[in-house]
Amino acid sequence: MKKLMMVGAFLVAVLQTASAAPLKVAIVGLEHGHVWGFFSKSALTPAGGIMSRPDVELVGIVEPDRALFDKYSGRYRLAETMRYDTIAEMVAKAHPQAALVFTAPDKHREIVEECAKLGVNVMMEKPLAITYADALAMQKAAEAGHIHVLVDYETSWYASNTEAYNLVKSGALGPVVKTVIRDGHQGPKEIGVQPEFLSWLTDPKQGGDGALIDFGCYGPDLMTWLMDGQAPTSVFAVTKRIKPDVYPKVDDEADIVLSYPNAVAIIQGSWNWPFAQKQMDVYGKTGYAKAIDSTAIEVRKQGQDAGVMGKGTPLAAPYDDPLHYLEAVLSRAVDEGNSVSGLKTNVTVSEILDAARRSSLTGKVITLPLLK
Repeated sequence: MKKLMMVGAFLVAVLQTASAAPLKVAIVGLEHGHVWGFFSKSALTPAGGIMSRPDVELVGIVEPDRALFDKYSGRYRLAETMRYDTIAEMVAKAHPQAALVFTAPDKHREIVEECAKLGVNVMMEKPLAITYADALAMQKAAEAGHIHVLVDYETSWYASNTEAYNLVKSGALGPVVKTVIRDGHQGPKEIGVQPEFLSWLTDPKQGGDGALIDFGCYGPDLMTWLMDGQAPTSVFAVTKRIKPDVYPKVDDEADIVLSYPNAVAIIQGSWNWPFAQKQMDVYGKTGYAKAIDSTAIEVRKQGQDAGVMGKGTPLAAPYDDPLHYLEAVLSRAVDEGNSVSGLKTNVTVSEILDAARRSSLTGKVITLPLLK
């Protein structure tokens, strides 16, 4: 009887999932290169791309640049009727529940403010903002419009990072005293990113200060998550232009130190590494966990002679994929709280990045909180 009940419950769950209406989403902008990873399965969308999954329906794309739209429509067979010039027109005709934003970061504020007035939720590709003022304005707009604003980072869906987080929260490593977080690659030009992506990545007005924003954002996001939303007391940053002939307008190397009352975080963002990497080392008082890639993790606890290599437990929905997580937040199945994707966390990230940029320009330690 127990087995029959379990089978029955499983069948009910399957039928409910199959009958659930797909989440209606629109894409706003195609100039952020990570949008490729949302059209088809990638590290950015572990559960599958928009075009091949039953739980999501793409209802419109806001992209004024017809040539850029055509580049995507040719590859993914997008109908011309799916393209819109403005968010207002798209919302009026397509009625999305959420907008997935893939523009340069300097456009995020105006997009969130407009979506908030129209009652459309937002998930944007990292980072939230390049200034703290913009982040606070987006937070205010989201509250006034009663919408959710989430930020997607590839590292949010890494089983290794979640394994390290769970070890910390279980007390297995003792209180966190230091983290070292490394993110970067050889450089956007060197790895051949799309021209529209490279254009704003190397423009300080559109994308901020190069590697500081592009890769410096991952570490503050992960550290704020580990610290349950706590902000550092001070920020110090050093940036360098190691390849001025390639990147004359922005810095390609950034090191950020975050100080907390009882911990420190060292953030290393770079466009100069010999290969791509996203790694996080968490040191507690009684052990460490080193997330080496999306799954591999090394753990060493007090009394052990060496670290033990393993893999993080595979993540279950809705914590395995940005679109699963978005749907869960909108349906109130989960509370974003101090999550890596949450608005509260990412306002803190923006404050840290703003302070880091000020520190790199002045050579001074910047005390938080910044004046609002």
